[in-house]
Amino acid sequence: MNNQEKQTAHVLKTIARDESIKQFVQSTPQLYKLLLSAAKRYVTGETREEAMHVAARLKQWGYQTSIEYIGENTLDEAAAQLAKREFLQVAKDCSRLDTAANISFDLSHLGLLIQPKTALEHVKEMAECAKAHGQYLMISMEESEKTEAILQMYERLTERHANVGITLQAHLHRSVDDLKRLLHLPGKIRLVKGAFQEPQQLALPRSAELNERYLQLAERCVEAGHECALATHDQAIVNALCERGYLQRPNVEMELLYGVRPELARELRKKGLPVRVYLTYGTEWYLYLCHRLAEHPAHVHQAIADMFDPTRIQDCEYDTTRVEA
Repeated sequence: MNNQEKQTAHVLKTIARDESIKQFVQSTPQLYKLLLSAAKRYVTGETREEAMHVAARLKQWGYQTSIEYIGENTLDEAAAQLAKREFLQVAKDCSRLDTAANISFDLSHLGLLIQPKTALEHVKEMAECAKAHGQYLMISMEESEKTEAILQMYERLTERHANVGITLQAHLHRSVDDLKRLLHLPGKIRLVKGAFQEPQQLALPRSAELNERYLQLAERCVEAGHECALATHDQAIVNALCERGYLQRPNVEMELLYGVRPELARELRKKGLPVRVYLTYGTEWYLYLCHRLAEHPAHVHQAIADMFDPTRIQDCEYDTTRVEA
């Protein structure tokens, strides 16, 4: 990123966490509609049915999927219960589609900030339901102040549930040591760069140094034979993973966010490599949109065009039978 793009990314990450701006967007119908049009490049829609519709098409084209009902920082027990019930239904709907998905979620969406025990009991129920329907749970990672609580809960969950995995953010300095903990546990590890704005004493900024750390952590996962999902759209990292032969390993899959670099997903699938596409849905898409644009500030122009012409957004870009012009 150049300096202007870095400044744009900083602003986007800052407003993503501004509740007053979020409330203004949600309470202003015309603005909400415009921004939702831009968000739909990255979010399948506001309903589970829309997510399942996209998942079915991606399955037809040879992709696996992760599915998340977007939400976080729930402070109301009734809302946490509602989120749990939604995730239970996702597991059942995926089973009806005859597809094995990763059901992804934030622990704070399920009550971590209300009472850790609440979130733990919700995830236990979800793990049992997912197991009964042939599905897998993936815990997402959140801001650094929640990391230790999330890891401790994950450790407790894996004592009795083998179908639960965890996400690790490469940009956090602590992740080098955290990986040692995780490699002793059975669940899948999803390795990401990390989207949250963190102080320099806790995390690396986007840089060549971060790319190198990502590759070092990926190497440790792969060489340990641990099941892992390498989640990145960075072409330099993807090239390095390919050159090292990591993507051909039986314990490795690539995971890409829906709407971000579909041409890369298509290229990898045509090579016969396993690719999982991360689908999101729900009404809490504001933060997600800000983070996607912060990762690629040049896409702000694309988002503005999407607002005024939603027909530009088509998931047929993932079609592996597609012939380039």
